[in-house]
Amino acid sequence: MSGHSKWSTIKRKKGVLDKKRGKIFTRILKDINIAIKEGGSSDPDANPRLRLAIANAKGANMPKDNITRAIKKAEDKGGDSYQETTYEGYGPGGIALFVEASTDNLNRTIANVRAIFSKYEGSLGTNGSLEFIFDRKGVFEIPRSVIREYGVEDFEMELIEGGAEEFDRDEDFLTVYTSFEDFGLMQKKLEELNVEPENQELQRIPKTTQEVDLETGEKVLLIIEKFEDDDDVNNVWHNLEMTEELEELM
Repeated sequence: MSGHSKWSTIKRKKGVLDKKRGKIFTRILKDINIAIKEGGSSDPDANPRLRLAIANAKGANMPKDNITRAIKKAEDKGGDSYQETTYEGYGPGGIALFVEASTDNLNRTIANVRAIFSKYEGSLGTNGSLEFIFDRKGVFEIPRSVIREYGVEDFEMELIEGGAEEFDRDEDFLTVYTSFEDFGLMQKKLEELNVEPENQELQRIPKTTQEVDLETGEKVLLIIEKFEDDDDVNNVWHNLEMTEELEELM
């Protein structure tokens, strides 16, 4: 999981840029819309997915007024309606790419995704073709500052009761991994502890990572960047091993 952890750290550092911040906000607003449309309720207590979207909005420091407006807009039956979709394929060097998107126009999104795969030396595959490469995991990023009162070891023991399978530790964050099935259990455990993660989501974690030469790695990072620049794309998961040379290019 080390390759994924490095990529998560890099994405977090890039997130301070205005462009990335705007992308995060756009994604959260879509999540709120989908949560209300699919969950049928604008009450977070009755709609777990909406509660998650609002928690992530707070973790991203989204202004409260923005959250309120997004909820009211989603309540409007004549307003925008988004649906989630995924695309799977391979980038340069045979690196697996799993693209998650939210869109109000499937034809536009698939056309854009197909064009990026084609232009940047990738190939779009069929859904399900990467099932053997990725595991779907719950991932919770918790600032160390909010858990100091517990003590790290005691806190981790509490989280193991909530389904924690693995931890990644750095000086700023404790990242907690759960199975897909225990995602909700961990949410409840953190609520019991009155701890609010900076981010909590289901991620696609590569079972193994693949190393390529620097030139190929640059091409992979480029196609990932092009996908992430697309307004409909929320996440791009991959199995590229992030070497020190590639990290320096970020």
